[in-house]
Amino acid sequence: MRPILMKGHERPLTFLKYNRDGDLLFSCAKDHNPTVWFADNGERLGTYRGHNGAVWCCDVSRDSARLITGSADQTAKLWNVQTGQQLFTFNFDSPARAVDFSVGDRLAVITTDPFMELSSAIHVKRIASDPADQVGESALILKGPQGRINRAVWGPLNRTIISAGEDAVIRIWDSETGKLLKENDKEVGHKKTITSLAKSVDGSHFLTGSLDKSAKLWDIRTLTLIKTYLTERPVNAVAMSPLLDHVVLGGGQDASAVTTTDHRAGKFEAKFYDKVLQEEIGGVKGHFGPINALAFNPDGKSFSSGGEDGYVRLHHFDSDYFNIKI
Repeated sequence: MRPILMKGHERPLTFLKYNRDGDLLFSCAKDHNPTVWFADNGERLGTYRGHNGAVWCCDVSRDSARLITGSADQTAKLWNVQTGQQLFTFNFDSPARAVDFSVGDRLAVITTDPFMELSSAIHVKRIASDPADQVGESALILKGPQGRINRAVWGPLNRTIISAGEDAVIRIWDSETGKLLKENDKEVGHKKTITSLAKSVDGSHFLTGSLDKSAKLWDIRTLTLIKTYLTERPVNAVAMSPLLDHVVLGGGQDASAVTTTDHRAGKFEAKFYDKVLQEEIGGVKGHFGPINALAFNPDGKSFSSGGEDGYVRLHHFDSDYFNIKI
């Protein structure tokens, strides 16, 4: 399995997202320019210019026409995927962190960071089908979580919003009323910041990764803990195969420990686990810094990783990957 090395970012990667057809890969980084690549050969198609700060997150609409990005420049922007044109800018009073389109792309959830005296918040925006009709007002604003909200995604049928972040609590909110419906059981939950969250393809469960060196699989409706995957490093990124029962964790040691290891070795690996048995089944090495982003192609036949080293590595699986037996 030879990775394709995609060099286009000058700063560490923050997020990766495939479109639904799996032919495009969108990457966000701290260098202000979200980028779109061909997902089969890693060729760069173009960049989306307009942000003035690190871009933390993105999402692409079901028809691959719109891109939404959240940035440290205190804005979230809507883009025309094909032309790279900015369609609309949502302005906030603090950095925008996570963005996620609802099923049907009529709504978007955007989280904003705590800043000065402001607490973090979750904003729900209506997305107009015609950019000319787009307005900036929030349909709903949720507050309550302490610290940054690193991820917020839509639950089944857009009825709920699931959020997770620095306070290590996963919360489920009613997306109509803004009421807090559930929090995860503290006994079985993460002990440190939750860095990442990935939903299963069928939307029935989701995976969270945390700096407590573990990832956990949860039922999306009941918030029951299903599985826990333990690793030796803080987890910065998680992904779930849409095809096989595999989960992938990516991360790296804390910055203070980086100088004590041989950086040439490309020691930072994406670790594959059996989703059901919770056993490690393999790893893919290569990055020269912690892995900050992971994504599976919707067909399950390739995956990509984005590192602190500024590279995106695109891996097409060999045929023997599909026959791994434990």
